[in-house]
Amino acid sequence: MSIISTFRGLRPKKKFAEKVASPPYDVLNSKEAREMAKGNPLSFLHINKPEIDLDPNTYLYDPKVYQKGAENLKKLMNEGIFFQDEKPYFYIYRQIMGTHQQTGLVACASIDEYEQDRIKKHELTRPDKEDDRVNHMRALNAQVGPVFLTYKAQDDIDAIINSITGNQPEYDFISADKVQHTFWIVTNQGISQKIKDLFSKVDYLYVADGHHRSAAAQRIRDIKRKENQLHNGSEEYNYFLTVIFPHNQMQILDYNRVVKDLNELERETFLQEIENNFICSRAVTTEPIKPTQKKEFGMYLDNEWYRLVAKKGTYDKNDPVKSLDVNILQENLLTPVLGIDDPRKDSRIDFVGGIRGLKELEKRVNSGEWRIAFALFPTSIEELMAIADAGKIMPPKSTWFEPKLRSGLIIHLLD
Repeated sequence: MSIISTFRGLRPKKKFAEKVASPPYDVLNSKEAREMAKGNPLSFLHINKPEIDLDPNTYLYDPKVYQKGAENLKKLMNEGIFFQDEKPYFYIYRQIMGTHQQTGLVACASIDEYEQDRIKKHELTRPDKEDDRVNHMRALNAQVGPVFLTYKAQDDIDAIINSITGNQPEYDFISADKVQHTFWIVTNQGISQKIKDLFSKVDYLYVADGHHRSAAAQRIRDIKRKENQLHNGSEEYNYFLTVIFPHNQMQILDYNRVVKDLNELERETFLQEIENNFICSRAVTTEPIKPTQKKEFGMYLDNEWYRLVAKKGTYDKNDPVKSLDVNILQENLLTPVLGIDDPRKDSRIDFVGGIRGLKELEKRVNSGEWRIAFALFPTSIEELMAIADAGKIMPPKSTWFEPKLRSGLIIHLLD
C-alpha cells in the first residue's frame, strides 16, 4: 500500500514559470549558481542556493544563508510571483529530453511510510548534507525540492496519467539545456480519488534521487510533532513533496570517475596490477571507450583509452551490490590498486555525471589536475530496486538520473 496525498501547491504564476524554474540545488556549485542566476531576480536559485546573494566568502551552512532563502521566498510571494492554490490537487510533470520522455505524478508521500520502509532507500546520507536540508526546510517552513520517487510501472496508472496529459497544460517551456517541461493540474476530484486508489495497490515506492531531502523531511516532522501539542497526524508536515515516475520511464546515465594519481605506481606497474582482475586492451583509435555492456569499463590514461573487462570469478554475481559495475571497479581496482578506500571522503577521487560526456573525462585528465579516468556502464533501475528490496545500500555515486527535476515549479508548505 502506498499512501499519497494532494496538497495546496505554492507555485509561480504561469507567465513567470520559465524564469523561476531552476536546476536542483545539488547539481550546481555556488559559483555556477551565481552565474546562472545573474540578471534573473526570479530564478529559484535565489531560494534554493541563497548564498549567491551574500558575500562569496560566506560559510555555506551559516544561518544567514537559510534566512536569506526564506527572505527571498517571502519577497516573491509578496510581489505576486508565487501564489497558493485554493484547493489541494495532484499535479502532473512531464519532461522530454531528446528522445527520452518521462511523466510523473506530483504528490505528497507519507513520512510514516518512509519511516516504515514502505518507501525504500538505497543510499546512505551524509550528516552535514542532511543538516543542511533540515535547516533549509526549517527556515522556509516548506519543502521546495521534490524527492524523485519511482515504482514498478502499472498500466492502469499510466492510462489515467495519460488521460490528463491530453488536456491543456498549465506550464510548458523548454529550459536552457533543451529539456521540455510540461505541467498539468489535476482539478477533477474524482480522478484524484482514482489516483489515490490505484496507488494504494502499489506495494512500494522507491527513492530514486533525494535521500537527503526525504531524511530531512522526516526529521522536520519529528521536530514539529514535538512542538505541536495538538498533533493528530494529518498536518502537512507529515508528508513530503515528491514526483513519482513509473520505473520503465527512468533514465539513468553513467556516473564516471577521475583520480588524481596512480598511488605512486609507475604506469607499467599499474597496468600490470589491474590485469589481476581485468582483461585490459589498448584502444585502436583515439575515440573514447564507451562501455556497451555491464562489466565493461573505459579507462583514459596518458592520452590513450583502454577497454577493461572484469574477469569472471572476481566478483559475486549472485550479490546485487557486489555484482554492480561501480562496486566491481571500486573493490577490484580503486581500493586495492589506487588506494581509495572510502570514495565518500577521499579527495583523490571525483565523480563526473554522464550528461557531461566522455570528452569531459579527457578534458580533466589532459588538464593535468587528474591523472586517470574511468567510464562506466550505467546502473539500471532494476538493479536499484533489487538492492532496495534486499535492504542493502548501493555504493556512493552509483546513479545519475536525467533529466533533472526543475525546482521552483511547485512548493509544499508545511503549515
